[in-house]
Amino acid sequence: MSQPTVSRALRDDPRVSAETKRRVRDAANLLGYVPSDAGRALSSGRTRRIGLLLTDLSNHFYSHIISPIHRELESQGYQLMLHAEDADTELVAERLIGNGLDGVILATTTVDSVVPLRLRDRRLPFIYFNRTASVVDADATVVSATRGFEEAVRRAADLGHRRIGAVLGPENTSTAASREVALRAALAGHGLALVPELVRRGPFDTAAGDAATTSLLSLAEPPTAIFCGNDVIAYGTLNAARRLGVEVPGDLSVIGFDGLPAAGWEIIDLSTIAYDLAEMAAEAARLIVHRVENQDAPLVRTEFDTRFVQRHTLAAPR
Repeated sequence: MSQPTVSRALRDDPRVSAETKRRVRDAANLLGYVPSDAGRALSSGRTRRIGLLLTDLSNHFYSHIISPIHRELESQGYQLMLHAEDADTELVAERLIGNGLDGVILATTTVDSVVPLRLRDRRLPFIYFNRTASVVDADATVVSATRGFEEAVRRAADLGHRRIGAVLGPENTSTAASREVALRAALAGHGLALVPELVRRGPFDTAAGDAATTSLLSLAEPPTAIFCGNDVIAYGTLNAARRLGVEVPGDLSVIGFDGLPAAGWEIIDLSTIAYDLAEMAAEAARLIVHRVENQDAPLVRTEFDTRFVQRHTLAAPR
């Protein structure tokens, strides 16, 4: 057989008959032949590898997106390559560009990141997951926080909460900014506001939630409810309340954001603003494949709506 026929048979090309494919595969098995990804890349100009950039691998949130992204990419014939870095810098951009990737999913982008600029300049396709940067417009999968906060604030107000606190994420992230805007708007709809003394900011991690809540609960008039920038921060809030002997709910109500699986465990039972995180991750995989294969296509921004899930940690204040 000719080399092109063998190549098509190994790629399961529909132009090759089933009998020819069987004969080629039998011969390949007999010879112990394994297709070379490097050889395919040289021939096609593509590696079929997609990078996922994470600069906060220890955060529980990101462990829930790797599997759905991997499954979706694999179903389309692509490999997921995880790039875990300590920072979002120029050096990271050069590593991504130099690693022979067809495209990149940026999952921990800050608003002032240089990575989108460098990827754009080198024409390496990329999309934003969850967080976006204003310096470069690109395909994105993001969360619309409005509805979830409206439902959560309505429930908290109906229960009688008036002194509302918040532990928000870092100011250089689009997610922290959009969630703060949605929370303030929802509170204003009920004649409530976030007063500066009841607002804390920090990283999206448990330690930040613990430290911020410890500070808020030391006030002469602490909040009766705390809205957290994400579920991971809320876990720290619950830890601080337990350590300080503050009863949740009753003395303090706690509301998270993201709807992570652990938030529903009976030992945590966290009230939270949730959305379909797995589908959002799968959509990110579909978007980057579409961008790789259609680089001149119009940009796509997919928004995932939120809903409030009430559990044990929200009740009327004492």
